[in-house]
Amino acid sequence: MNQRTSLLPHGVAAALHPLRQPPSDAPWNLDELDGLLSPLPLRDAAVLVGLVPRLGQWQVLLTRRSEGLRHHPGQVSFPGGRVEPDDAGAAAAALREAHEEIGLTAAEVRPLGWLDPLATITGFRVLPLVAEISPAFVPRPDPGEVADVFEVGLASLLAPGNLQRQRLQVGGRIRHVLSYHEATARGRRIWGATASILDNLRRRIEVGGYHDNGEAGTAGSR
Repeated sequence: MNQRTSLLPHGVAAALHPLRQPPSDAPWNLDELDGLLSPLPLRDAAVLVGLVPRLGQWQVLLTRRSEGLRHHPGQVSFPGGRVEPDDAGAAAAALREAHEEIGLTAAEVRPLGWLDPLATITGFRVLPLVAEISPAFVPRPDPGEVADVFEVGLASLLAPGNLQRQRLQVGGRIRHVLSYHEATARGRRIWGATASILDNLRRRIEVGGYHDNGEAGTAGSR
């Protein structure tokens, strides 16, 4: 993919940690998981937050996990997984997993930078890698891992009014998790870690003083 194929939405570039400097600090949501995590150290993982310029608007690439998976079957997620010993780092892990899960090749993706690390209740420290994906990309999902690949408009996902907090009982205590209204998610349930990662992007853009309208071709790429 060319180094400059299209222009990023307002504020996205400024909201990201530099690609060459993955954030090393603790996950931002540790307080929310107090008392729910194993005492063992968090394991490193990475996901790919893919942005697709399409018909003048930016879309976010998402997957629905296969029902036969052991962890989080049927849930909406980003392509990704644990960082393996053979991976050159978190970026390499995210790109490898995206290739294995949905057939994304290196020529179809341009990594841009990082969001803040997130802890999951399953014991991972997840680094979200934001990247631009070619609109010519045609998903080739591995049916053993991915049941569906779809896109949702970035502007809708960044609108605070489309996000809600839900109460769940986990480990004998009440926990509040983020969830998008189904109308925003095109009838799918986007919640939990996936919703938290998208909300982290929204909050980082707001801190920078930007308000994204989701239009492609409105700001400089770097």
